[in-house]
Amino acid sequence: MSDRPSTSGGSPPESATDPHPASPAAPVPVFETTVSDGVCRLVRPGTRFLSTGFDGGRRVADAAYNVTVPTGFDARDLRAYVADRLDRADFDGEVGPDAAPALLTGVDQSYARIARAGSVAVLATAGISNPAALPIDGRRDAAGAGCADEAAADRRHDADSRHANDRRHDVDPRHAPDRHHAGTVNLVAGTTRSLSDGALANLLTVVAEAKAATLLALTGFPGTTSDAVIVADDPDGEPATFSGSATPVGRATRVCVRDAVTASLRSRYGEVATGSDMSGNSDGSNDGIPTDVADADHGVVADGRATVTRVETDADPGGDL
Repeated sequence: MSDRPSTSGGSPPESATDPHPASPAAPVPVFETTVSDGVCRLVRPGTRFLSTGFDGGRRVADAAYNVTVPTGFDARDLRAYVADRLDRADFDGEVGPDAAPALLTGVDQSYARIARAGSVAVLATAGISNPAALPIDGRRDAAGAGCADEAAADRRHDADSRHANDRRHDVDPRHAPDRHHAGTVNLVAGTTRSLSDGALANLLTVVAEAKAATLLALTGFPGTTSDAVIVADDPDGEPATFSGSATPVGRATRVCVRDAVTASLRSRYGEVATGSDMSGNSDGSNDGIPTDVADADHGVVADGRATVTRVETDADPGGDL
């Protein structure tokens, strides 16, 4: 089925009936966001969510959460852990946390960025300490690192300045993230449109594609080992049957993902591009984007080979390619 963008009806000529038309109303916020004690809350009452997180699936709730976990995090009952964090952040009971989807990350919420375009808003927190590389045609990494030295010079980050910025956010030290081992790219993408069931599910694909394209261009990796996505729509909004890349919702989502991920990475690592300054900070830690998995604190390379066959038909019995 073709995923065509919707078209609108005709519009009256500019100022044909009113020489002083009113200014357009400000767009309705997709989410109201609040950060407290390492938890980012995104509120929109009666929102329909679809999550790939630990408590993933579909649900209708009044909020979603992005939760920064501490160094050495090893909780097993993740729902109980999130409930405790919401309570400590004074969010418990305000928007029904038992029903609200949540994502977990090692990235501090001071690096969260929100991008807005049209009916769509996307929140991103991005860290690349645990890259997941997918070699193509035998290459060990998802992208080359030939420009590593030049990129490292461009992206050298002032650690003292960044840590001073972190201190201004008053994160409870019990929940302070591991500054130098903070991975995961979490995305919460919402629209004020009312999407069909298929369009909401398809929006996950749109978000994942845009995230991978952005990360490949900026870091050389398509993602990390722990990325997660929440997509959301407004059941009472203007209906939209499709959400593919050619639709208004899809186009806006791609732009928002790109810009939010880029802004979050830059807030964390400085100017980003493939290759990294891995010379380390004064405390001996590394905080640059790794040039390959071997330089990362954690990470994986999917370097196996699958068996590929033709699809069997009446005229062709198939077989290995």
